[in-house]
Amino acid sequence: MQVTHRPCALSPTPHFRTLALIIASALFMEQLDGTILATALPSMAQTFGVSPLMMSVALTSYMLSLAVFIPASGTVADRYGARRVFCAAIAVFTFGSILCAQATTLPFLVGARLIQGMGGAMMVPVGRLVLLRAVSKQDLVSAMSWLLVPAMIGPVLGPPLGGLIVQVLSWRWIFYVNLPIGLIGFVLAARMVPDVRGEVRHRFDMLGFFLSGVGLACLVFGLELASRGIGGMLVSLGLLGGGALTLVVYVLHARRIEHPILDISLLSFDTFRLSMIAGSLTRISAGALPFLLPLMMQLGFGMSAAQSGLITFISAAGAVLMKTTAKPFLRRFGFRNVLVWNGIFSTLMIAACAAFRPDWSLAAIYLVLGVGGFFQSLQFTAYNTVAYAELPSQALSAATSFYTTFQQLMLSLGICVAAGVLHASVHWHGREHAVTSDFSVAFLVVTAISILSVPVSARLSANAGMEMSGHRARPSRMR
Repeated sequence: MQVTHRPCALSPTPHFRTLALIIASALFMEQLDGTILATALPSMAQTFGVSPLMMSVALTSYMLSLAVFIPASGTVADRYGARRVFCAAIAVFTFGSILCAQATTLPFLVGARLIQGMGGAMMVPVGRLVLLRAVSKQDLVSAMSWLLVPAMIGPVLGPPLGGLIVQVLSWRWIFYVNLPIGLIGFVLAARMVPDVRGEVRHRFDMLGFFLSGVGLACLVFGLELASRGIGGMLVSLGLLGGGALTLVVYVLHARRIEHPILDISLLSFDTFRLSMIAGSLTRISAGALPFLLPLMMQLGFGMSAAQSGLITFISAAGAVLMKTTAKPFLRRFGFRNVLVWNGIFSTLMIAACAAFRPDWSLAAIYLVLGVGGFFQSLQFTAYNTVAYAELPSQALSAATSFYTTFQQLMLSLGICVAAGVLHASVHWHGREHAVTSDFSVAFLVVTAISILSVPVSARLSANAGMEMSGHRARPSRMR
């Protein structure tokens, strides 16, 4: 497969920061939508005349759609062009948002969320693919830093914005918010995103698409039901077991064909394999943090959604500060040292949230969240960059699909683990509602999982990704 770069006829390829921010606008829209919706679920349940517990299907249906369609994103981008697919993804997501706003029944909303998920499944991996092919390796760290800032801002901005919209307007406006963002993103992408693509000469792996979609969807849905105690243990275990079995069948299938929808042969590249494994473990806490922190502030500290959002937003401020310092950090210390030592420190900063209590000063909470947001963002910038250090250009499409699939799966798993631990702690203590100590247990559990990423990162070569970071390890002295 040969990679071609077709320059946009309307303008030359923009500076990498401009390109990263255009792509990031779509990422921001997706991240904001997911967190803003959670705040409005009780109000939506009242409109549809159902129990608030039933509204979890509005979140699950979107994750199911992501799990099914993300694996196909790289192949579709190669076949039809990254710019065309990226613009179409924004349009589909925005159209799905309009349908969500018009929903009059819960099944209508679920269908609209599935359409949203189809767009979201293409936006993130295709946008990352554009950066990988259009930006030089020495600028890729900085480009990834700019790309990740909206991803950090969206989850913390969502809860207070959602609370404000529901209180002042109605829940339907949480979907209409996506309309101006989507329109601006579509216009900018159509004018400035380069049309990079690979010349696809192989058939689409339809059987692999079906097996991976069914397997991943069963895992996501099973985890969601288990974490919320819905449907019974047998149903959850059946879905998880069925999903795992289907993925085993997929692996057997992928080994027999040359171009599978999720190419497991990519795991033979050390930087890709180790970044994916360590990054997946770290994303457990990253997925849990935006879920746990606003709830802890509201249920444990008695704050409103707006008040808690103003506090949790500080972690996004830390992420913004990181964008100019990631490259110097990596040039000075290299990917391996940053991922090991920064991994320890950033995980401990999230664990420190378990010690938050209502009598803590705001300054102390701001310090923990701000510093934690800074170093957590640095960690993901390093993961998302070093993963592609060894890959040939013809493998980038398959790699972005593979990496993004597991990225989304682990972020969803982080929410499910946090929700499951909360539910178990509340049940264990015989309480009806979660209190501060229950959130502390959840924070400690997810960070205990994430710290396992450190020994995995330590297996990276000392010179891993040196072309991207500019760092060269000093040779050891002979004794």
